Formats: sequence, C-alpha cells, structure tokens
Amino acid sequence: MSHDHPRLALHWKLIRAACAAALMASAIPAEAQSQSPRPDRMQSMSQMEKALRDWPMASRDAAAFMMKKYGAPAATTSEMLIWGKTGPWKRTVIYRREYAHEFPMHHTDVMQQWIDYKAPAEMYDELAMYDGSVVVERTSGEISARCDKEGANFLALNLADEIVRKKRTVADARKMYGAQIMAMKAMKPAPYTERLLFGMMSGTGDADRPLTSDAATSSTP
Repeated sequence: MSHDHPRLALHWKLIRAACAAALMASAIPAEAQSQSPRPDRMQSMSQMEKALRDWPMASRDAAAFMMKKYGAPAATTSEMLIWGKTGPWKRTVIYRREYAHEFPMHHTDVMQQWIDYKAPAEMYDELAMYDGSVVVERTSGEISARCDKEGANFLALNLADEIVRKKRTVADARKMYGAQIMAMKAMKPAPYTERLLFGMMSGTGDADRPLTSDAATSSTP
C-alpha cells in the first residue's frame, strides 16, 4: 500500500512528531531542548518509524498517542512496545497483533494497560461476563484492560470497579460502557473515559497458601 495516501501521509507526520517529542524529551537535557536533534536521535526516530511501518493502523495510532503523551517506550520488540510506570498505569503494552473485539462495536484491541487491584475471587466470573478484555490476575494483584484507546481502558476499568463494589450489575455496566463510548466518539462529556475514578491500591498480590500435608495426601489417588 502506498504511503502517499492522504490519511497515511498525515498519520506518518503524527508518528514523526510523536517520535521526535518522545526521544528529545527522554534523551536531551532540558537546557539543550531548543537545539536541533543530534544525528543519533534522528537515527532513532528513523528506526522507530521503520519498526512501525508494517504494523496495523490501530497499533500505530496507539503508539503515536503513547509517545506523544508519555514519551518513548522503555523497551521494544518486533511484536510489541512496552512502557513502565506512566501516569496511573503500572505498565502499558502495545501489540502489533490485533485482537478482534465486537463489544460494544467492532474494533481491534491493541493496547493493554495494567494497575494494581484486588477483587474478591467470587467477582471474577462477573468481570469476565462484563468484558472479555478486562483481566484480573489474583497472584500478581493486577487488573488490566485491552482496547485501542486509553480512554476506553479508563472506561473499562472504572466500570469493572463499580461491578466489584456492586454499584452496577453486569448488564448495567455494559449499557453504560456503550453510552460512554458513543459520547466520547461524539466529543461529548464522557467522564468515565477521562481518568480512573477510584483510588489506587497497594499490597494487592495474593500468594495463596500451600496445601497442608494432610490435604495433599487426601487428594492423591
């Protein structure tokens, strides 16, 4: 596909701008940021563009957003870009691979973002019924959302938290998700998509407990 198409041309301008801002902010001292990028920084920008050139549009859009807002990724591979702690997020991964998702309408999931979170184990089934792209990890004490935009991930986790706190049913949360996404797309107020609306947690990991010797013996055929 030619990169001369108007949309692609605009897209690559945004990628270049995001790369330049991220690399300069992370690598050039504040007093030197008014100077022109050094050749090695230009090489890094070129390498980032080249690395993303064959990625799907959704993945490139997510990468451009993250680089513009939070800076360059902490690590890159041929299949993903990885950020550590940024804003409220414990980590963010943008995938080259797209995961088709039909809720609340067709899109592809490419950006997964994690926070520390503890939910009662009995709520896991309800969270799975609410949104298959919201994942709770009991041992590490984390919850993540995977969509194509940060705003959608904010929304997914805000509603997941309301399900856990029994402020909403699964059906109500799914209905609210659709309403907030439509408002966001229409550039109308959509507070659930703007930030996390609940407090951050700590000490959320659950290492479980070992089987006692009696329990282990009784379960052995």
